[in-house]
Amino acid sequence: MEDVTVTTLDVLPLGSSARVTAVGGEPGVRRRLLEMGLVPGTTITALRRAPLGDPLELSVRGYLLSLRIEQAKLVSVE
Repeated sequence: MEDVTVTTLDVLPLGSSARVTAVGGEPGVRRRLLEMGLVPGTTITALRRAPLGDPLELSVRGYLLSLRIEQAKLVSVE
């Protein structure tokens, strides 16, 4: 059986891809993240960080998405 490490999106190394496993947060925030395509099972790639580390730019389902670090902490990936 393969070891799978579950972490949050805010610490995913740049250039790495991961699969979304869960989305947390307050109901309104969670709903918005899901609407942006961050649904369990989706593969995402961390592309860039702004000079001060916030926001994080991701590739999700063929488009680019920028997320604040506080939002990225709510998304679990493996």
